[in-house]
Amino acid sequence: MVELKTDTSIDAMHEAGQVVASALTAVREAADVGVSLLELDEVAREVLRGAGATSPFLGYRPSFAPTPFPAVLCTSVNDAIVHGIPTGYRLRDGDLVSVDCGAELGGWVGDSALSFTVGTPRPADLRLIETAERALAAGIEAAVVGNRIGDIAHAIGSVCRAAGYGIPDGFGGHGIGRRMHEDPSVPNEGRPGRGMPLRPGMALAIEPMVIAGGTDGFHAAADGWTLRTDDGTRAAHAEHTIAVTESGPRVLTAR
Repeated sequence: MVELKTDTSIDAMHEAGQVVASALTAVREAADVGVSLLELDEVAREVLRGAGATSPFLGYRPSFAPTPFPAVLCTSVNDAIVHGIPTGYRLRDGDLVSVDCGAELGGWVGDSALSFTVGTPRPADLRLIETAERALAAGIEAAVVGNRIGDIAHAIGSVCRAAGYGIPDGFGGHGIGRRMHEDPSVPNEGRPGRGMPLRPGMALAIEPMVIAGGTDGFHAAADGWTLRTDDGTRAAHAEHTIAVTESGPRVLTAR
């Protein structure tokens, strides 16, 4: 069941989204060669605490997970696509890092992700990240009243496939609001004109994921959370929480 949000609720989600935006900005600024993933997680915790927000990630345990998630950030490095658990791993020159963060404030949730390189970037990584961001922008642009979920999916998938990249099968965005994951599912590939109609008040987390090698295969790492590319190539992830409104999509996690 999809809950349509009121303007007041969307404003409240924007407040939560801005906490997420601040956390991701702080993490991006703190990320450098030699900094550990656990240190980045602590940066995000400090931002959430300072804003009086809590983390919808911390302690989250969906049906597939062997243990509750132990952090407020997902930190996915190089061939990790999503759901990476922060560890003592220290960032190295040339690493590609995808960071996903959520915040709950006043009973409403925001969720966003970005990817970046550390130290000296590889041109191929910059192209991969730029494609993920373009796919996100295309998906957001398609999130208008009168379109359908399939139009968002098609817009995202078209950008990724045209660049020659893979898309992890079965993973994509989702509805969001009082809980981090709500209906509907928002795939990263699909047929235009199909799926649920987009209505004012729908709140969605749109999140393209791209695999550099062009294949779609992935597998779960030993921790039961991290998803890694089957071909060992690098991946990038981009995400914003948006609201569908009569005047167009409103990005609630804009940085």
